[in-house]
Amino acid sequence: MRLTRCQAALAAAIILNLLVLFYVSWLQHQPRNSRPRGTRRGSGAGPRVTILVREFEAFDNAVPELVDSFLQQDPAQPVVVAADTLPYPPLALPRLPNVRLALLQPALDRPAAASRPETYVATEFVALVPDGARAEAPGQLERMVEALLAGGARLVAAPVATGNPARCLALNVSLREWTARYDGAPAAPRCDALDGDAVVLLRARDLFNLSAPLARPLGTSLFLQTALRGWPVRLLEPPFAAARQPPLSTAHARWKAEREARARRAALLRTLGIRLVSWEGGRLEWFGCSKETTRCFGTVVGDTPAYLYEDRWTPPCCLRALRETAHYVVGVLEAAGVRYWLEGGSLLGAARHGDIIPWDYDVDLGIYLEDVGNCEQLRGAEAGSVVDERGFVWEKAVEGDFFRVQYSESNHLHVDLWPFYPRNGVMTKDTWLDHRQDVEFPEHFLQPLVPLPFAGFVAQAPNNYRRFLELKFGPGVIENPEYPNPALRSLAGGS
Repeated sequence: MRLTRCQAALAAAIILNLLVLFYVSWLQHQPRNSRPRGTRRGSGAGPRVTILVREFEAFDNAVPELVDSFLQQDPAQPVVVAADTLPYPPLALPRLPNVRLALLQPALDRPAAASRPETYVATEFVALVPDGARAEAPGQLERMVEALLAGGARLVAAPVATGNPARCLALNVSLREWTARYDGAPAAPRCDALDGDAVVLLRARDLFNLSAPLARPLGTSLFLQTALRGWPVRLLEPPFAAARQPPLSTAHARWKAEREARARRAALLRTLGIRLVSWEGGRLEWFGCSKETTRCFGTVVGDTPAYLYEDRWTPPCCLRALRETAHYVVGVLEAAGVRYWLEGGSLLGAARHGDIIPWDYDVDLGIYLEDVGNCEQLRGAEAGSVVDERGFVWEKAVEGDFFRVQYSESNHLHVDLWPFYPRNGVMTKDTWLDHRQDVEFPEHFLQPLVPLPFAGFVAQAPNNYRRFLELKFGPGVIENPEYPNPALRSLAGGS
């Protein structure tokens, strides 16, 4: 059978289309790193940036308008809307192959890759776009890409012209101290973090190499992680436009969104190990333990708290509770006429810097045994546990013949009170623990006692406390800090 010209032309067209489809499919299955990079859109390459929408509220949002605004500029623009679970009410997203909904919470009926956001991104760059933004100025994403490629920052951002546009902040994250400190803007346009609404662009590999790339609130989690790594963000102009129909337009919706954002933020900071946030102007936010909760660490084994194995020091909320407990106990002892003095590591911290040692987990005070009867709380503790009017718990320690004052019934951060008595001019006691500093000492160190700043107040301390400390710990102990049990964990060399 002979083919007509029309049949031959049709067959050729079909074969050509099949070849084109095969080539496109082959390109899509190539690893991201093997694809051509640095090609400008004008040269015929596909989009270099994926729009990733993560920060929105399912109950009230302008995500469809956001997505549509970018598709109007480029119908092939890749867009990923990421949510933990299926949004309800459902999002009215266009049914296009380049617009995808990524559900990040694992499910029994989906493969593991379906819960990984990087599965949905095949471009070199990602733009994190907040709800309430829209694309109006052509080429804005490409200009952000060029600014990123110019160097000087690992992230670039453009504010969104909402009522809360982004501004620069300085941010210092100390994992060792469990603390994030925000301050006024550094030399703009380079920042450590942003506060407010912004579109943030970075390389996809940088985003997905973060330990929590899409944790919410996204701005908080992103900049904590990037600031810790020393990645600056450059703030650009002009801004992105605001949505024509802004989300959260009612007072109730804003109240609900703010409530959920606060809960997410508190959960995020606890998960990332941030217990204290210090804002510009000195405002403090605490995300750790309190009188109503347990303390931040469990039973201490070998004088080495679990956090030292994580290269961290005592959480700031625990130090705050110890300071409060110590100040309160000292006030009770002084009012009752009980002679006391800073002991052990607490005296060492006072001698070094007037405070609790940053990795210490309790406070130690020595008291005269003969003065115990002067204090109502100590008399009560002889018979059993006593909870006073401030919620502090006074009791005899189970480890031996000494007293313990706990921060609360729930939170067992504590001050230990060690009863000493004189014998032939030497201070001794009835309970000895296997601590290097747990030794007898001459009573003349207590005659007289001297005031010494400690933990925000003035406490009593042995006179000539340097000799007292060197008697207990060894020469040079003030100038040479060390963890309590260096055989398990050393300040200088870790384990």
